[in-house]
Amino acid sequence: TAGGSRALVGLLMIGALLALLYSWSPWAFVFVMLLVVCVFLHELGHFMTARWTGMKATQFFLFMGPKLWSFRRGETEYGLRLYPVGAFVRIIGMNSMDEVSPEDEPRAYRNKSYPRRMLVICAGSLMHVLIAVSLLFGVYAVKGQLGPTGEVRIESVVVGDPAGEAGIKPGDIVQSVDGVAMTSADQFVSTIQSQQPKDVVAITVLRDGVEQTIEVGLGSNPNQGPSLGKAYLGTRSDDVNGWQSMSVFEAARSSVTDLGSNAWATVGGIVKVFNPVNIVRHLTGATDDLATRPTTVVGISQFSGFVGGETGLAGILLLLAGVNVSLGVLNMLPMLPLDGGHAAIATYERLRSRKGEEPYHADVAKLIPFAMMTIGLLVTFMLAGLYLEIVDPLGG
Repeated sequence: TAGGSRALVGLLMIGALLALLYSWSPWAFVFVMLLVVCVFLHELGHFMTARWTGMKATQFFLFMGPKLWSFRRGETEYGLRLYPVGAFVRIIGMNSMDEVSPEDEPRAYRNKSYPRRMLVICAGSLMHVLIAVSLLFGVYAVKGQLGPTGEVRIESVVVGDPAGEAGIKPGDIVQSVDGVAMTSADQFVSTIQSQQPKDVVAITVLRDGVEQTIEVGLGSNPNQGPSLGKAYLGTRSDDVNGWQSMSVFEAARSSVTDLGSNAWATVGGIVKVFNPVNIVRHLTGATDDLATRPTTVVGISQFSGFVGGETGLAGILLLLAGVNVSLGVLNMLPMLPLDGGHAAIATYERLRSRKGEEPYHADVAKLIPFAMMTIGLLVTFMLAGLYLEIVDPLGG
């Protein structure tokens, strides 16, 4: 416990960190504060279902480390700890290794029925699902859905390459190529690459509200990869996104369907991102694929500043919805110390138990080496992500 002056210093440090974050990026500050609320709601899901199912919860703390401040209501101690990471609820008897007094044994997690244990342990991830659906529905119903508008914008131009020499500039909106209307960045790229090096194409762009046609003599792509030797313009383009309004019914339907597609994509993303080969490739600079890059809350906060600047609060809420989906899926992986590991143990114990006999309790001590492997993988992932976010910030 960090009491007295130490607690005051700890609280001032947390306040200083938040003030520093706000000065760096107000949108990142908003995102981080909302993320803290989501973490709190995750633990609140565990706490409320534990109380409802008759389990004894002795502690409910925001953050980790030494106690800064706490108070007691009934049998539970509530409070704040020093390190601004995570939160936790302590439920007695989470496994066979927990020591519980005889009078509290009937209220231990391990002695409750399988449905009640599964409800409590899955409540955190279920809370993330509810948060994600609520955020998606709220944004869709009020602001609409963010999607391509059918316009293609030139994001950057390589100095000295064909586009730059011809006078194409960043910010130009591509209207057509040789009279063919362009409605997506992919179509624009494929149209250019379908030509031959040294061909001359007429690119019509919209600049400052004025339409103009620029003739460009294409070059040959010098970059290694599948595009080597193909017709080359020397630009980076992207689709222009905008808010597309929808009805309340459409918002409700899309919030559920998008949740499902995001969850499925998250499963595949976890496999790619936690692949040690991909982590090494990123650390050595062999790839810069964002789909396989280790990312921590620091990197997401960096990116949230960019998202907020481009799309405002609605974009921050959509980003937060995606993070909640990822947290919900990741937390249910069947590995200790994640909630999914506890759910797997509960399921295994239920399968081993026989009617009329004492409930079977797994020897969790045997799983400690596997839990340490999981922690090691998570720490490696976190350190790799932090390193990459320092040397190559997201949204920077």
